[in-house]
Amino acid sequence: MAESERAKMADGQWYTCLDSELEALRATARDAVFEHNILPPRQRANLGPALRALLGGVGEGARIEAPFHCAYGFNLFLGSGVFLNAGCTILDTASVLIGKGTLLGPNVQIYCAEHHREPAGRQAGLEIARPVAIGDNAWIGGSAIILGGVSIGEGAIVGAGAVVTRDVAANTTVVGNPARPVKRG
Repeated sequence: MAESERAKMADGQWYTCLDSELEALRATARDAVFEHNILPPRQRANLGPALRALLGGVGEGARIEAPFHCAYGFNLFLGSGVFLNAGCTILDTASVLIGKGTLLGPNVQIYCAEHHREPAGRQAGLEIARPVAIGDNAWIGGSAIILGGVSIGEGAIVGAGAVVTRDVAANTTVVGNPARPVKRG
């Protein structure tokens, strides 16, 4: 029996995102995200109920401000006390682990999907999913972009607007495009 596109995605193989099972999973995520984004803040609390149920893991006190968007949800794991400010987008085709106490500024984007380099492959919907891991007590500045396959260490700081294409060591500050280390001052 042929391996499903979902199984290929989970195994880090090339898969086609133009698949009915994956589309159904994205539709479920869109419904949960929609509920989260339209609920009045006092009703939503830290997370809308459907989004909380969808996520792979949610630590105590984790909070996501609206609006928010994710591709699947079940690949997103939030440690206790994690805060995602308004406008964050997480395309979680692979696991996205966000450690306890980590803060994401407004409009932070995390992209796990990498599209095929050949035009025919992109037109066929071929992509590969690369995980992202962010350690405890990190701070990701507003409008930063984190690409798939990147790990950001505990206590690291990613400056606003940075594009993170490589791993960031613990307790390091990076800025720019592509993000590069700077001395903390």
